Amino acid sequence: MSKNFKSRYFEDYSLNEEIKHSVPRTITEGDISIYLSTTGSRFPLNYSAIFSKDVGFNKTPVDDILSFHLVFGRTVPDLSLNAIANLGYAGVIFNKPAYVGDTLTASSKVIGLKENSNGKTGTVYVKSIGKNQNGEIVLTYFRWLMMRKKKEGMIKSFKSFVPDLPTKVETSDFMIPKNLKLENWSSDVSGSPFFFDDYKEGEEIHHLDGQTIEEAEHQLATRLYQNNARVHFNNHIEKDGRFGKRIIYGGYIISLARAISCNGLANTFKIAAIHSGKHSSPTFSGDTIYVWSKIIKKEKLTNNLGTMMIRTLASKNNSEMVFPDKKNLKENIVLDIEYSVLIPVKEK
Repeated sequence: MSKNFKSRYFEDYSLNEEIKHSVPRTITEGDISIYLSTTGSRFPLNYSAIFSKDVGFNKTPVDDILSFHLVFGRTVPDLSLNAIANLGYAGVIFNKPAYVGDTLTASSKVIGLKENSNGKTGTVYVKSIGKNQNGEIVLTYFRWLMMRKKKEGMIKSFKSFVPDLPTKVETSDFMIPKNLKLENWSSDVSGSPFFFDDYKEGEEIHHLDGQTIEEAEHQLATRLYQNNARVHFNNHIEKDGRFGKRIIYGGYIISLARAISCNGLANTFKIAAIHSGKHSSPTFSGDTIYVWSKIIKKEKLTNNLGTMMIRTLASKNNSEMVFPDKKNLKENIVLDIEYSVLIPVKEK
């Protein structure tokens, strides 16, 4: 009997199947440092112990996107190893902050299966849940991915089922951190004087700071999450694949987009939810990523806390800010993501 694990193909998934993913992950200070070195993120809540305590946290919370990647990475051997592409996300809810010392586990349920008309691939839809060592839910999310088939051709008597996915997360489902002391929020610490009332619905922001991705950077970042999908690492095979080279993990682009957005959104201290996300084009080593955002909606939650729904686009090798219709994205747009953030309301 073969001892190695070849992972699954489209035919190996069953509707409503539940998968408990292996290898729990304990978060360390080293993880935070590597994440910082591969993104350059400057959001103070996640990198200043003094500041995070000043505003009500007992410990410095892990960057929300890093928490997402660490949970996502648990799922890769069972879901992504033979995937051609991760197609999108929906309904991502950040239920509870993660901290250094927490151990994250993940499970997934197959909620949809669809054969693609080319007969070579299918789409697998899952809902994944990440928990900490106490069994508390850290985050939940839906995603769908294009999976290779073992054998080409349409499967006899197979019935595709495409699930209804949430188009947005309701504000009532946001998990607001307890004991926030936003009266202590300092623009001197964050580096930005712009708070909730300074943004307008429909406002467009160019974040300016393009980042060119080096080959070693994206592989180091992807290994940090223990995402071992072959399309990101095995150039021996991928040089003969669809693109002739390794593709960059789309989640790394999400990390860069969030990090770059700090220039313009520095006081958006927490991601409450990701409503939808689409990797619309592949990214490769040597591409330069630019990011711009549009404020879709604002809502005041308390006297000193607001939330903003934001659409952020990441572009490769093109810095011209545009916000096209979601169905008419140009090839340079590599990420289209809508999410909600928390931001302090400051008295004038």
